[in-house]
Parts: sequence; C-alpha cells; structure tokens
Amino acid sequence: MYTFSQSVGMKGAAGEPIPNPFKGLSKLDVEFRRGELSVVAAASGTGKSMVGINLVIQANIPTLYFSADSTAATQVSRGTAILTGRDAKSIKASLHADRFSEYGDVLAKRWWQRFNYSARPKPAELELYLKCYHAVYNTYPHLVIVDNITNVDAGGAGTADEFTFGLEGLCDYLNEMARETHAHVMVMHHVIGEYSDGLKPIPQSGIKGKISRVPSLILTVHKEIDGMDGRILHVSPVKNREGFEDSSGETYASFAFDTKTMRLTDLDPEEF
Repeated sequence: MYTFSQSVGMKGAAGEPIPNPFKGLSKLDVEFRRGELSVVAAASGTGKSMVGINLVIQANIPTLYFSADSTAATQVSRGTAILTGRDAKSIKASLHADRFSEYGDVLAKRWWQRFNYSARPKPAELELYLKCYHAVYNTYPHLVIVDNITNVDAGGAGTADEFTFGLEGLCDYLNEMARETHAHVMVMHHVIGEYSDGLKPIPQSGIKGKISRVPSLILTVHKEIDGMDGRILHVSPVKNREGFEDSSGETYASFAFDTKTMRLTDLDPEEF
C-alpha cells in the first residue's frame, strides 16, 4: 500500500493525455489518457472506425491496432488517403493492381504503427501481440485500438445475459491491460436497434450490452449527410470521468468527414 506521497512516484505515464488532433473534443474536456479505457460507439457504417484511424494517423503515436472489422487493403487505403489527401478508391485500385510503389516512402515513416487483422482474436492473442510490440520497441504502444470489441472471442455467449456479462468481463480485462501497459485502450462498439440508422444523437443508454460501468470515457457518434457526397460526424461525450459529459448525447463536437480522403477535420477550426 502507498501513501499519497509515495503514489506520486508510482503514477508513471498513467493519466497522461496522448496527442489529440480533435480540437472540438478538447474544447469539451475530452482527452485520451494513457492507462485508461475508452469506448467509441455508433451504428454500423456511421464512422466509428474513421475516428480510430484518424486518431492513429493524425496523432502519429506508437499504436497497435486490432482491425478485426476491416481488412488490410481497407486500412492501407484509408491510412494512405489520410496521409496523402488522395482518393481512397483510387489508392485501393492501385494497391490491387500492384501499382503501389509511389506510396511506399509515405507508409514507411509510420513504422511504429502496427496492425493485426485477425477476424476473431482471443484475449491471449491480444496479449501476445502486445508482448511482441514490447519486444521489438522496448516499450508498449501509447494507443491500442480494438475494432470491434464484439469481434474478440472471449468464449461462448448463448444468451443475451451471457453476451452482456461477456462484454463487461472484456471491458474489465481491457481496462487492466491499459493500467498495466500505460496505453490508452480504445474499443469500438455497436448501439441498440433504435439508433441503428446513425442519424440521431445516441445517449449512454443506447450502447449495446450496457457496458458503461468500466470505461473512463464513452463517445457516441452519429452522422449528418449534406447531400453532396459529404458527411458530418457528431461525436458526443456521454461519459467522461475527467471532464464534461452529457449522457443524453445531445452535446457534441462536429467534424467534416471527407469521403474521398477519409480525413476528419474540425468543422469550424477557426473557433479554436
């Protein structure tokens, strides 16, 4: 056991914010802190993975991304588009046609951002890859993303109660992972049917499986279509132990999402 004075020396990197490229979220006191667990929840196809990959690319920090929900071709195309500002569809076409050499130097500079593409990883696989990352770099990643938490194979879940209990157990496990590695662990998750169109603010109660007990931060994402091949993503802090929260989801930061370059930008950057 430790006194307050002794605890000062025990903190390590825990609680330290990683770089946050999303100024609108910072304005709402939302930071992604090392040693803590966060959840990003949204309807399928809304853009929760876009939040994750934009955080990885724009923050440019040591990352381990478990991409169970997206293939290597998809993530390479998205990441390259964000980095270069070029059209993601054209980039993917070049990738499949083996005409990708022009992007090699750009991607090579992101050597400390690593991906795992297992469709159904077990917790033991998450641990193994964390250990491998540490063995290669002599440090743990500052950011770990699990996309999606329901893709992690934590054992059988034959009933709704077992499914919910399994998700809570996974959150406990991932929260412990964050504590031990001093990484910020972010997991992507789904919402209940009422919010499955992704077009209205999602409250904390709209998250599938009721897993809100453990995470320090929960963000929900809904979208707005502008009618001209554009999209606006609204990100709501419905739980935030370190700052502002609005469990109704009605308070949010807004970001322009370029569907060609895959890049998220603050909707009104001049305000910050």
